[in-house]
Amino acid sequence: MKKLFLAIVIVITTCIFTSCREKETKVIVQEKTVETTEEKKGILERVGEEVDKEVNEEIDEEIEKIGNDDQ
Repeated sequence: MKKLFLAIVIVITTCIFTSCREKETKVIVQEKTVETTEEKKGILERVGEEVDKEVNEEIDEEIEKIGNDDQ
């Protein structure tokens, strides 16, 4: 009976100490490159360029409607 009790105690303490120890962990770091589209111009400058482009197109259309007076 003493041998059985001693065996059970040894098994239980082995399980307790085995489950409580810290497990080895590996840290994996992967380096990934991310493409960013950084605009050097601000939002107002970009909007201003779009407006200028539209205005220039309208001016060109009006000039074509008027025609060439040199002929």
